[in-house]
Amino acid sequence: MNDMLACISSIPDTREWGGGSYSQRNSFYPTDAEDYLKRERALQEGISIVRNLADNPIKPNRIQQLMNECHFGLLQIKDANEWIEDALMRPDPVALWKSLWYEEEICCLFADSNLGKSVYACNIANEISKTRPVLYCDFELSDKQFQIRFTNTQTQKRYGFNENFKRAELSDAANYCEPCNFEEAVIKSIEDTALGLNIKTIIIDNLTWICNSSDNGDAAGILMARLVQLKKNHGWSILVIAHTPKRSLRNPIDQNTLAGSKKLMNFFDSAFAIGRSAKDENLRYIKQIKCRSGAFEYGEDNVIVADIVKEPNGYLHFNEIGHDREAHHLREKDDKEINLINNKIVELRRNGKTFRDIASELGISLAKVQRCLTKANL
Repeated sequence: MNDMLACISSIPDTREWGGGSYSQRNSFYPTDAEDYLKRERALQEGISIVRNLADNPIKPNRIQQLMNECHFGLLQIKDANEWIEDALMRPDPVALWKSLWYEEEICCLFADSNLGKSVYACNIANEISKTRPVLYCDFELSDKQFQIRFTNTQTQKRYGFNENFKRAELSDAANYCEPCNFEEAVIKSIEDTALGLNIKTIIIDNLTWICNSSDNGDAAGILMARLVQLKKNHGWSILVIAHTPKRSLRNPIDQNTLAGSKKLMNFFDSAFAIGRSAKDENLRYIKQIKCRSGAFEYGEDNVIVADIVKEPNGYLHFNEIGHDREAHHLREKDDKEINLINNKIVELRRNGKTFRDIASELGISLAKVQRCLTKANL
């Protein structure tokens, strides 16, 4: 018993790994051999503890006491009520942008090309900067493109942003960074900048620039794990802008629309998307896709409808017109297209595809696949 308790007490307290220098923090990407060995030792000791508990049963109340006093390797264990009591000591998250993005969340804004993702992201940053500092990491536009976007070209009137709006772009040093280390170097630079400026609200535009394989679920998942770690370590709020593959205006936007598959969506606390209206090419609609902290207000029956306008003072922004059903902004399918889809469903099924694979590949619902194959007796 004494040996087991001594082993438990020797486990490093992982709560301390959240502070210190970059190489000292608990990371899935250790950059320091000593840090790696510390984590590996803790993991092995945690495994040993669990085996000891299994081989040498002790009283339940003592087990509970040990669980409350220490960590098991990388895991911290409390009973459910204690987690709730601890969480009650912290304030509830505050909405940063409508009910779409809350404090201490990693959120995703995604859309197809040329629908105004960066414009909308700048609008969000501009509004938030009126009450708190924001770091906008712009890997999409050059400084000249940014200037033109927020300048009235007829009068040369330039929009004046709040001083809390901090914009960052890649420096010339990025040209000399090894490709294999580029993603980690960018994340490290974002972390150092936010810590140095004491900024907790960060917008990254966009995911593709940080991760060249963002359409690959596994590669993007590794990057997202790093961002999740930064959120937890520092209590940051992060909005990530992402591209989507070309989408038919006949299909509603859902979690599968995001490049990198639905698996990538699992890393985000919340998500919303911009779609182009089939009724008017100048109209956009904003749809809430995922929500954990607040109300789900802007789903398929209540999307935000807007157009993009530039004010006389040079401010380019989404001008909200009202709310509508997403179905009113989708293109209707004709009989010919419906038949093509049904034939494709049957073909894929005969080639051995599962119902879910067919639905994912064609961007349609599982229920539609089931109805079609039932009629085809397959």
